[in-house]
Amino acid sequence: MNESRVLHEITPLADNDFMYVADRHKKEFTYPIHCHEIFELNFVENAAGCRRTVGDSSEVIGTVDLVLITSPQLEHVWEQHECRSDDIHEVTVQFYVDFLGSGHSIYQTKPFRSIYDMFVRAQKGLAFPLPAIMQVYHRLMRLSTIQEGFYAVQELMTILYELSKQDGARELSSTAFAKVEAQSDSRRVLKVKNYIEDHYRDELRLAQLSQMVGMTDSAFSRFFKQRTGKNLNEYIVDVRLGHAARLLVDTTHTVSEICYQTGFNTVCNFNRLFKKRKGCNPTDFRSKYRKTKIIV
Repeated sequence: MNESRVLHEITPLADNDFMYVADRHKKEFTYPIHCHEIFELNFVENAAGCRRTVGDSSEVIGTVDLVLITSPQLEHVWEQHECRSDDIHEVTVQFYVDFLGSGHSIYQTKPFRSIYDMFVRAQKGLAFPLPAIMQVYHRLMRLSTIQEGFYAVQELMTILYELSKQDGARELSSTAFAKVEAQSDSRRVLKVKNYIEDHYRDELRLAQLSQMVGMTDSAFSRFFKQRTGKNLNEYIVDVRLGHAARLLVDTTHTVSEICYQTGFNTVCNFNRLFKKRKGCNPTDFRSKYRKTKIIV
C-alpha cells in the first residue's frame, strides 16, 4: 500500500483539529460498515465494481465515486464486491462543523447558504455526478499535500462550495432510515410528508392527504410528483421500507413483526417490495449489517 501525506494522523478528530485527510492507494476495501460523529467526504477512483452502501442504499459504483455524509448515525461502507482493480485510489476527508447549531451560524448566511443546504441533504448521504466530481478533482488530488492548516481548510471550503453549486447530486438513504426530518420547499408537500411520517403504520389514502392541503386528488397527485419526483404511493412505500430497514438493523424483531409494524398488509408483499427497492430480501439485509457494523 502506498500512503500519501496526510494533514493529521488522528481520527476521530481531536478537539483542536478541524479536518483530517487520508490519500491512499490500496488493493482492496477491508473496512467494515460503520458510522461516526464526524462528517466525511469520500472520493474513490479506479474501483469499478465496488459496492457502496450508505444507509439503506446499496449501489455498484463506476470508475469514480464521490459521496458526502454529514449524519453521525448513517452507516456506510465501500465493499470489494466485483472490483478487480489492484490500484484503488481513495481520498477521505473527515471534518466537523455545527451547521445545525442554535444561534447565528455562519453556514446560514448568504455566502454559505448553498453549503448549508448541501449539508442538510447529505444527512442522507449525497452522491455527486461525474461533472461535479471533475469540477473539484484537481483540488481533491492536492488537498493532502497542503501543509499549512489554514490553506488546507480554505481548499476544503472551496471544494464544498463548488460541489454545492453543481446540479445532479443524489440523496442516497431514505429519510426514515437516516432518522432525519422531511424536507421540501413546498409547505403543502412538507405537511403531507410530515403526516405520512407520523402515520406510516396506518392506512393512507390519496383523498385523505389531498384534502389536508385543499387540493383535488388529481391536482395533488401531479403536484406531489412534480415536487418530489415520486408518485404518492411510491413515497409512502419508501417511507415504510426505510423504517423497516432501520428496525431490521436496530432490533431483534422478526421479519413478520416488522412487516406489520411498518404498515404492510402481507409478508409476501413486504418481501417483494423490499427486494425490489433494496436489492436483497430483509433477512439478507439484516445479516449484512449485523456481521460487519461498528461505531467509531
